[in-house]
Amino acid sequence: MNWSGLESLLSGANKYSTVFGRVWLSMVFVFRVLVFVVAAQRVWGDETFVCNTRQPGCTTVCYDSTFPISHVRLWALQLIFVTCPSLMVVAHVTYREEKDQKYIAVHQGNHLYANPGKKRGGLWWTYLLSLIFKAVFDAAFLYILHHIYEGYDLPRITKCSLDPCPNTVDCFISRPTEKKIFTLFMVASSVLCIFMCICEIVYLIGKRLLKYCVMSQSPPQRSKRPDPTLSSSQNLSSQKLKDTKIDKTAL
Repeated sequence: MNWSGLESLLSGANKYSTVFGRVWLSMVFVFRVLVFVVAAQRVWGDETFVCNTRQPGCTTVCYDSTFPISHVRLWALQLIFVTCPSLMVVAHVTYREEKDQKYIAVHQGNHLYANPGKKRGGLWWTYLLSLIFKAVFDAAFLYILHHIYEGYDLPRITKCSLDPCPNTVDCFISRPTEKKIFTLFMVASSVLCIFMCICEIVYLIGKRLLKYCVMSQSPPQRSKRPDPTLSSSQNLSSQKLKDTKIDKTAL
């Protein structure tokens, strides 16, 4: 998989993120993608699974029972699901930019959005949903990993009695301690990423509530179509400028 291509795509969403979002993205690429590419794939790449039997097919069946899905493939799928919601923000900003260009062409250079990347209006909700999706996907994959392997530990010996094994046989996993360390590291990294997403969600909602409290204390402002990328004071100044132009035209 070309992880550098995914990094280049997500770097566009990084400039629209808050401080928590930038820390989250750094943690994903340093503690998860980099560890996954450099070390984790090699640890599971030369997997050996030996059972104390020569019965044909027994080792294969026991391996499939012990590892229904490979850790590295599950982590690869997890990273894809977790990073893709950030592309929602990039797509929304691109939509705003195209809409602004069309507005400029029709209205003789006037902008529809002063800053298309500003997290106001619909983009704020898109960004909030992307954070929720990230946290939910990470938590879901942690649950799947825990459910499949009944925890995050890897035993040194597993017992198997499935057909075509003649009886209960002992199977040995290669480097179980090393694999356990990497598993716990990836789980801890996922938990930290979930925590950063929750912090960013609380930050965004708290900032929005504070803004509403300030606006509720200020007098109502008349505006036909406020720009969602501008602050309240900037919208008020723009409206006053339009009213002044109208008054001069009337005189």
